[in-house]
Amino acid sequence: MKIYTKKGDAGETGLIGGGRVSKADPVIEVLGNLDELNASLGRALVHGGASASRSVLQTLQSVLFDLGAEVASTSRQYEAAGLPGLTESLEDWIDEKTAQMPELRSFVLPGGTMLAAELHMARAVCRRLERSLVVLSAEKALRSELLVFVNRLSDWLFCAARYANHEAGVEDAAWTGDR
Repeated sequence: MKIYTKKGDAGETGLIGGGRVSKADPVIEVLGNLDELNASLGRALVHGGASASRSVLQTLQSVLFDLGAEVASTSRQYEAAGLPGLTESLEDWIDEKTAQMPELRSFVLPGGTMLAAELHMARAVCRRLERSLVVLSAEKALRSELLVFVNRLSDWLFCAARYANHEAGVEDAAWTGDR
């Protein structure tokens, strides 16, 4: 199988189910953000993936591919399954780990351990994904579960970054507003 097809050389790409769109189309923007988020999760896994979140990160990588198929599809045949349940699982994980960490009393500056920094970066990419989904939702009907899941995923990534620091015995850097 060849890696290149030359079909995208004119700035267009194909969608699942047929049809071609500009590579500047909002659908392709969302797909690019999904891809970047997935790569960010892969970087977090390479940097150790906190023991409590490693299996979640691996699951999330697969789910992001499912979401990409749903967004890229011209029909409803590729709906990512189980998003409400996965969203609840993320919420449960957040609640469990938050109870084990010091109470959050200020904004947190990204950083600490390398793993936490990678998770913070993934959170920022996730927020961009969320913004691009909102833009796309003005043009294409998206399931509300998709937006809810991505919003909660960014919350999970924030909590996972804090937890990675906590597990390593590194305090989060609090934003104080002082310069």
